[in-house]
Amino acid sequence: MVPEKSLLQRIREKELEMSVRIEQIRREADQTIEQAKREATELIASYERKADAAALDYEHIEKERSREEKDHLRALGDAEARAVKEKGEQNLARAVEKILRNVAPE
Repeated sequence: MVPEKSLLQRIREKELEMSVRIEQIRREADQTIEQAKREATELIASYERKADAAALDYEHIEKERSREEKDHLRALGDAEARAVKEKGEQNLARAVEKILRNVAPE
């Protein structure tokens, strides 16, 4: 006949079982937390790389847009300068004639 365990012995056994189970759950929770930290770090690094790439793309796009605008404005300025020059050349003969008439009257 197996002697029946005392109430105190049964409580101690349950406490030991619960202590082992609690420690096991703590280890699992720590592992889960560490895994989540690693994943979060990887996610942050991935998004930082994507943000850097997007910033570079944006910078290239804006530089190209600025270059195109500069080229357009330069072309407009060149066209305006040619028009003014042509107009001046067309009026040059008359201007010289007027100056000569005013400076050296007949």
